[in-house]
Amino acid sequence: MSIPAQKPGTERATPPASAAGLPAHELIYRQLRDQILFGEIAPGEAVTIQGLCLRLGAGMTPVREAIRRLIAEGALQFQGNRRVTVPQLQPSHVGEIIFARQWLESHLALRATQNAQAGDLAELALIDQRLDQAIARGELHAYLRHNYLFHAKIYALADAPVLANMAEGLWLRFGPSLRVMIGRIGTQNQPDKHKDLLACMRTGDAEGAARAMREDMLQGMEQIRHILESPGQRG
Repeated sequence: MSIPAQKPGTERATPPASAAGLPAHELIYRQLRDQILFGEIAPGEAVTIQGLCLRLGAGMTPVREAIRRLIAEGALQFQGNRRVTVPQLQPSHVGEIIFARQWLESHLALRATQNAQAGDLAELALIDQRLDQAIARGELHAYLRHNYLFHAKIYALADAPVLANMAEGLWLRFGPSLRVMIGRIGTQNQPDKHKDLLACMRTGDAEGAARAMREDMLQGMEQIRHILESPGQRG
């Protein structure tokens, strides 16, 4: 089913309950990170620091701190004249991301399968159900968010914080282009690797789960590569 594009900002990520009590600069960082991760700021789109303050409803100091952190993580580029942009993913970089993700995602899924309890599997199934509902309703942002949450839950279950942090960092590199890809071609005719992954996790098949996760990653990344390499399809 094809998912129509939404206008940026039509659905905001809700800060998790665990964010309660965090300092303002951390909350603003997470909000801006979400907007980049889910493509609400398009790749190559220049935004001013003042514009981000208005967009986030925040003061200059926490916004500057968030920008500084996201530049260090490769999620933003400083353009001068108080402007920043989300870097445009280059086709040549997709291969590097695939090289890193195919081991990271597989290993994290393997470890998650070894650690998962019944409640964890139920939570994953619920996230995947909400993802399916987002597809049925044509809600692009909800689709991207629940797809990300599914992977993030796998990372958390793996109990490998260094590897999980590396995997999270890569999402900031390709996430904006994932929104472009899904907005253009939808999710029609794609095998549901999340279902395969869950089936393996339920039976304790860690190697099978690792394989399903790798296939899920490759499916999305190859489609991003195709979009980036197609004439007139960049941006």
